[in-house]
Amino acid sequence: MMTTNKPADSGDFRLPLDVQPTHYDVTIKTDLENSRFEGVVKINLDIKKETSTIVFNSADLRLNDASLYSDELKISQVDPSPSFDDKAERCVLSFSTPVPTGSKATLSIAFSGELTGAMMGYYKSSFEHDGTKKYYTLTQFEPTAARRAFPCWDEPLLKATFAVTMISRADTVNLSNMSITSEEIFEPKTTKVEDPSLEALFSALTTQDSTEAQWKISKFQTTPPMSTYLVAYANGRFAYLESSYKSPLSGKIRPLRIYSTPDVIHQAQYALDIKAKVLPIYEEIFDIEYPLPKLDTLVAHDFDAGAMENWGLITGRTSAFLLDPKKADVFGKKRVTVFQSHEIAHMWFGDITTMEWWDYLYLNEGFATLMGEVIIVGVYPEWKVHSSFISEHLNDALDLDAKLSSHPIEVHCPDANQINQIFDSLSYAKAGSVLRMLSNFVGQERFLKGVSMYLKKHLYGNTVTKDLWQGISESTGVDVPRIMDNWISKIGFPVLTVTESENSIHVRQDRFLESGPAEEKDNETIWAVPLALLTTTNNKVNIDKSVVLDTREKRFAIDTSKPFKLNAGTYGVYRVLYSDERFAAIAKEAAKGDAVFSLSDRIGLVHDIMALSKAGFCKVSSALTIVDILHDEKEYLVWDSIARNIGTLVSTWWEHEAVISDLNAFRKALFVPVVKRLGYEYSPSESVDISQLRTRAVGQAAVAGDSAVVEELKTWFAEYMRTQDDSKIPGDLFRTTILTAVKHGGREEYEFAKALYENPTTPPSKSIPAIMAMCASQDEACIKDMFTYILSKARTQDIIYFINGLQTNFRTRRSCAQFFQENYAELAKRFEGNFSFKSVVSSSFGNLTKEEDYQKIVDFFKVMLISNINGRADAMR
Repeated sequence: MMTTNKPADSGDFRLPLDVQPTHYDVTIKTDLENSRFEGVVKINLDIKKETSTIVFNSADLRLNDASLYSDELKISQVDPSPSFDDKAERCVLSFSTPVPTGSKATLSIAFSGELTGAMMGYYKSSFEHDGTKKYYTLTQFEPTAARRAFPCWDEPLLKATFAVTMISRADTVNLSNMSITSEEIFEPKTTKVEDPSLEALFSALTTQDSTEAQWKISKFQTTPPMSTYLVAYANGRFAYLESSYKSPLSGKIRPLRIYSTPDVIHQAQYALDIKAKVLPIYEEIFDIEYPLPKLDTLVAHDFDAGAMENWGLITGRTSAFLLDPKKADVFGKKRVTVFQSHEIAHMWFGDITTMEWWDYLYLNEGFATLMGEVIIVGVYPEWKVHSSFISEHLNDALDLDAKLSSHPIEVHCPDANQINQIFDSLSYAKAGSVLRMLSNFVGQERFLKGVSMYLKKHLYGNTVTKDLWQGISESTGVDVPRIMDNWISKIGFPVLTVTESENSIHVRQDRFLESGPAEEKDNETIWAVPLALLTTTNNKVNIDKSVVLDTREKRFAIDTSKPFKLNAGTYGVYRVLYSDERFAAIAKEAAKGDAVFSLSDRIGLVHDIMALSKAGFCKVSSALTIVDILHDEKEYLVWDSIARNIGTLVSTWWEHEAVISDLNAFRKALFVPVVKRLGYEYSPSESVDISQLRTRAVGQAAVAGDSAVVEELKTWFAEYMRTQDDSKIPGDLFRTTILTAVKHGGREEYEFAKALYENPTTPPSKSIPAIMAMCASQDEACIKDMFTYILSKARTQDIIYFINGLQTNFRTRRSCAQFFQENYAELAKRFEGNFSFKSVVSSSFGNLTKEEDYQKIVDFFKVMLISNINGRADAMR
């Protein structure tokens, strides 16, 4: 049944609202041995408008036995020839008797599908145990893949409650959003099947004595109202670690678990500890208790995104949640902390309160990006996350938004098939940065109060932008839409050009583009820019946060003979262009420490001057002079911003050996003295700042080719290869060590890195550096081997690491782009429907610099576009 392909109208990708779901009973049987799943879904419906058709989402499923029972009509109807719209991923059922307005109905459908490695829908993931490949299953539904697991109304607005029942082998573990209410071994004589629609499913179950062959039934509590993309379930032979937290609002103690395969569960303790630490902080800030009875995390070996905020069952890849307990490096701790904190923020932003449609994705991701960092202040204040946000998120957002091809934060997305494209730095990093700017402008305490009001007003509901602005306006008395609307709805951001006179400054705003001054047609937006104007009087620093530039240009009275600066604290989402003399004056004052300009000011100064020089607003030599003025800086985060920007310069000029040589000489002049001062030894008693600065300095000296540093690292790695003991390599320097050793080594070092990646118990802090090291090889035979290896051996989720590594190696940049083009069909098929393919595409080509490169890329994708259109046309015929 249900194989008909009558076209439905796919012009509107939103489902009609004449019928809306209120509750789902979902029963799923997982057959790991045969890589199949099947089940039955019963959906309670509210009939908002009389209709004889039911339209819902379904994709890649075989549907059977669909029936509609009307409570008011007291009849059950079937459609013998349903129609499908493959493009819109919808099914239409038509019935002879319309169901009346205001009535209720129940739709029952049996479904089945294949468990593939697609990393979306309900899929299987693999791991090795005692040399044998084993499988388990999990879901990834965001944004539109719940329809690949069971028929549903797969849109965020159409919330409903869910009662999940899982049927699986008795020796496996079943997980879902809620806690298990009952679990029993299936026995034909004693197991009661009260619902006739489930009889066929249960009658097919076999019964044997061994637990591996027996089936069990796990029933889960009913969820609160939620969107389909947040529903989750998993089945496998998992192990777990357990903890709990006490709610500061109610005193209730909730269990917390983290699950993984048994071979790596010992690496999951840190992520579990972070979960227990941040949950009560979130409750106190939002004044809303986490509403579910438990919060689990499942670590997956194959996962498309980094992690996913399924309500009550967070999922994510190994690199997001695993940490080597014996050699936990600072970078690894930060990565796991940010991932866990970000996903827990979603338990409120996205799960309790959900955007109405994907246009408003930033209401989920922007808040989770910002709050995921704000919360860490209460856990690791020494990480200085208010300042690290500038390099980790703000600068990343500005780099992407400086392109002509950028898009607004709130982007119209009528086509559900295009939603994956807006999961980028603008929805995450720019949205988080704009909210951070607003928080600084109105005051963080009042901002968070407004956020709490917004969440409470829309508990279990859906929201749009105006709902958020209303909450913050009520708590602050500020006309938030006047300040914020253009930041959210318009493309780009401004550069503020400062011109000085004796007693004033003239400030003008224009759109900033990485290619240089914007043409008039691209420079129409006037932003309301919080200037956060820093001035000094009698050696006292004053910051006026109330000053706003809401016109094209304006003059402000200040004493320019004293130090001053716009964007104090670097909270603003913009660049500031001063004269060369003023830049130098700010840098010289900044070099004295925190008396006038803060750590965040110094970080922002470095990023601004380098971005402005790259875009041609000032000379690169002037930017490097500013960097050189800061050469006695003590703070790691300033050095980090310097390293990032010099790395960008080197990458930009990668085909000009003389320029690269000069830049590497400059890099060595900056970082080698730091290596000599700090040495290679890490001490538990030293500050995190010192540890990170040492790691960064050694890494920069190595990549710049300092012979002493390179030889030291090669010696460490040679000992590791000889003894299989890496205890002499500090955990924080493992990445730099293996990269350097393979880059300056040969086949033996390359094969050692490959073996490390292939070992299933290698923690992510080693397996990902092993990939990057393989890609750093300069040996032609190794490079050739690696391109073959990517397609034959690499996990699909890891291909992006290989591509990034190959692009870091100047020797393989063009061959990497060629590899992508030659293997496009296979790569596109492996990543079909996944988030990460867009990153594979952009990384494969993003570092090419010649006009002929550009033309080849354009021509290639024109051919691919025509091929895809013709392919779809053939399929329709």
